[in-house]
Amino acid sequence: MSNQTRRRLKTLVGAGSVVYASNDDQRRSGIARAASLAKIAEKEKITGLFTADLLQADPDGLAGSTGSQDPIIALAALSQVTEYIGLIATVSTTYQHPYNLARLIGTLDHVSGGRAGWNAVTSSVGEENFGDISLPDPATRYARATEFIEVINALFDANDPTSVRRASSGSISIDPRKLHPIDHRGTFFQVKGPLNVPPSPQHRPVQFQAGQSDEGLILGARYAEVIYTSQPTLNDALGFVERVHQHANAYGRHENKPLIMNSFHSVIGESATDVSRRLREKHERIDYQQGKLKVADMLGGEIDLRDFALDQPIPPKFLPEVGLINRRRGRADIFKRFALQGLTLRELIIQAQETGHWYVAGTPETLADAIEERYRAGVLDVISLHGLGQPDQEDLLLNGLLPELRKRQLIDEDYFGEDFRSNLGLSAIKSPSAVY
Repeated sequence: MSNQTRRRLKTLVGAGSVVYASNDDQRRSGIARAASLAKIAEKEKITGLFTADLLQADPDGLAGSTGSQDPIIALAALSQVTEYIGLIATVSTTYQHPYNLARLIGTLDHVSGGRAGWNAVTSSVGEENFGDISLPDPATRYARATEFIEVINALFDANDPTSVRRASSGSISIDPRKLHPIDHRGTFFQVKGPLNVPPSPQHRPVQFQAGQSDEGLILGARYAEVIYTSQPTLNDALGFVERVHQHANAYGRHENKPLIMNSFHSVIGESATDVSRRLREKHERIDYQQGKLKVADMLGGEIDLRDFALDQPIPPKFLPEVGLINRRRGRADIFKRFALQGLTLRELIIQAQETGHWYVAGTPETLADAIEERYRAGVLDVISLHGLGQPDQEDLLLNGLLPELRKRQLIDEDYFGEDFRSNLGLSAIKSPSAVY
């Protein structure tokens, strides 16, 4: 597809936290702030709100506040104060069940009027909360994820869209004969069906998938409509997208390849001097002893860096074998490559603040240049922007970067579809048996 005819870049921002804090003046302070941010995002014509999720309380504080709320409940609340913006919930295929998720995400699609999406992850933490002694190995997690997605797609596809009718009184009638069983018997799941939530407005909520290990890439290339990845450099992104397209072609997806989503971490300043100041102040706030723990976590969690010198590289002999890591191999591979490039431990700690994501510090024009480069290179379809809700960055995002991207005609000026799928530029799913 040429640059002249391809869809414009789609934008996401993180959904605000709905959580109540002990020092809030009112019990609804959390949801009120999250609702306010959601309304701002919609006013700016942001394509979707994205939620991350972890399934444990992080004792070392390495994951920040991620996982402090259930994504589907939070997004259901935000759906009632918005009309157009998409709503993406991250869900673990390792610790959720496809029938339960089909009911939850299908209901979210109903309450939002067709704006639901879900981001499939296989989880790298939380096994202690679900009766498992150890985290299943990546091959097992991705085999389960594959079957999980097949089951949930089959459940959505099996129900006839004409099974539901609304009477003139407003009441709903459902023809149970049009809700069909799937009789699935697999390695991980046995699901007879049918799904007892009526067909959703989008037929299927939009399917995102996160995971950049080889197993994750293959899963995304097979099923995902949007693949969420962290590619810190343009060359990384080019290589990743080439591999995605090769696998997508092998699965017969020549015409409906997944969109590529990158999370864009940034520091925005008004000038080069202002950017330097903001970076200096950001680095001064880093707890470098805590940072050593974070780098160790980025490298798979098995290396102890507490006694390593900050201003020396990590000797290669201490770096892990990525293929033997059970948690977040893609992230470990990024940080091992950083270390092998000779970055000092201090520099790795600074990189770890962005957890290996694409990161640029600069003026709105500089950031727009970096974004446009990836977009024009064909390796960026959806971008997750940071800064909304951050007092020192929000104004520069709303009144600097977003206007610059609009001026370059890179992002949408308005919503133009009736549901999230169409606002992403994805085709409607029409066939009841449409499985990739």
